[in-house]
Amino acid sequence: MDENKYLIDQKLSKLKDLKNKAALGGGDARIQSQHDKNKLTARERIDFLTDKQSFNEMDALAHHHSNSYGLDKQVFLGDGVVTGFGNISQRKVMIFSQDFTVLGGSLAEQHGRKICKIMDMATKIGVPVVGLNDSGGARVQEGVISLGAYADIFLRNTLASGVVPQISVIMGPCAGGAVYSPAITDFIIMVKDTSYMFVTGPKVVKTVTHEELTSEELGGADTHASKSGVAHFVANNDIDALNITKKLLSYLPQNNAEEPPFIPNDDPYDRMDKELNYIVPANPNQPYDIRDIIDKISDKDTFLEVHKDYAQNIVVGFIRLGGRSIGVIANQPAVLAGVLDINSSKKAARFIRFCDAFNIPLLTLEDVPGFLPGSDQEWNGIITNGAKLLFAYSEATVPKVTVITRKAYGGAYDVMNSKHIRGDLNYAWPTAEIAVMGAKGAVEIIFKKEIDSAADPVAREDELINEYNEKFGNPYIAASYGYIDDVIEPSRTRPILIEAFNLLQNKVDKNPYKKHDNIPL
Repeated sequence: MDENKYLIDQKLSKLKDLKNKAALGGGDARIQSQHDKNKLTARERIDFLTDKQSFNEMDALAHHHSNSYGLDKQVFLGDGVVTGFGNISQRKVMIFSQDFTVLGGSLAEQHGRKICKIMDMATKIGVPVVGLNDSGGARVQEGVISLGAYADIFLRNTLASGVVPQISVIMGPCAGGAVYSPAITDFIIMVKDTSYMFVTGPKVVKTVTHEELTSEELGGADTHASKSGVAHFVANNDIDALNITKKLLSYLPQNNAEEPPFIPNDDPYDRMDKELNYIVPANPNQPYDIRDIIDKISDKDTFLEVHKDYAQNIVVGFIRLGGRSIGVIANQPAVLAGVLDINSSKKAARFIRFCDAFNIPLLTLEDVPGFLPGSDQEWNGIITNGAKLLFAYSEATVPKVTVITRKAYGGAYDVMNSKHIRGDLNYAWPTAEIAVMGAKGAVEIIFKKEIDSAADPVAREDELINEYNEKFGNPYIAASYGYIDDVIEPSRTRPILIEAFNLLQNKVDKNPYKKHDNIPL
């Protein structure tokens, strides 16, 4: 019996030694190097992200089997990525966290296989995938095998899209082919100063185009948040990025067959705000911040803005209304008068399609003077890009509610979830102006000859503008046709919206059978 115990203890000791070796990653010196760069290690990131002692690691003892270029002398358990499952706010997630201390977090056969395994599991059981990316790219020593491993991941990203939420947190380098996995996922969170993404790095760019750029200028967090729109969120450090991940997940269902989580709070559902009655300026050309309206109607402190620094003429993000998770899309009069352009159309369309895929109702706050004119917009495809937004709203089958706060002009009125494209409940404030175009432009077209022949053309034009505004610069003609379900007092917007979404919670709407649609990409 004692001999049996001795043999078992030996086996247990070996297992413990192997697990400790795996947990050490690339060793103390490389861990210290990671900390010196103001970065957490792969395991520290998982420990902070997941509920205490909830993480269960998978494939900790996996390693590469390559002998090429001295790799047989660089064998590390785990092969540069920590994978497994755990809880975030008591809800299951599958996680991979690349370990930069092991071969620079480079991806090859076993590394890729581990990621594919947890992604397959996530799709099978219906839980989100969170990827913590920190990798030097493909492991060159393994050649095309590394490229194949990337493609295996890309396929799984694509198949999981619209089935389970996928969040990519970029916490270090992410270059070359590695960028395409995060690009397919639903949300990308980048960290200032320590993360970057690009297809070709600064050296190649300099050789080909003679541009001299740093990694931060070419593909840093601020660049992708404001210029390219690749990054949805920018974090100040690793901890901030992981907190954003937790908060984002709190608005999302586990999969496309579930409803978003209901999180009650003590903000009264029937709360009214008299300030809303006066928030829209009397001067139709004067801007205001649409975020002020969002904050006043949503549950207190629940607005999580997405793509904050990109295409700022439209605002998108998540709020809660009476505890219910809602996706909000709002024209921003404080930037370019809230006009729709290429970037804002793409930004809003992508967000709408995500919400629709995951059963998150949509609230549209509308104040839009139209589409941005100009050769730059036309030559770069405002037609097809604007159509993306129209397409996204039209195909969405989740509950859709619109509030027109001020301008709803021209084709932009149609596009912004009008009744005609299956808006379920459409409201307007008394300050709403629903028309083909603004009064001045309309008068110049309709009454051009009359104005030109008038004794005082300026006075006559002003008179006709006032008449046009009196007739069309209001919501009542649209209401008379049923295009608006009700004209409401702004102060009552919050309780009206909560009741609207309560009414629509069991809504059923279906699109015709198809293999898939052909959105104008």
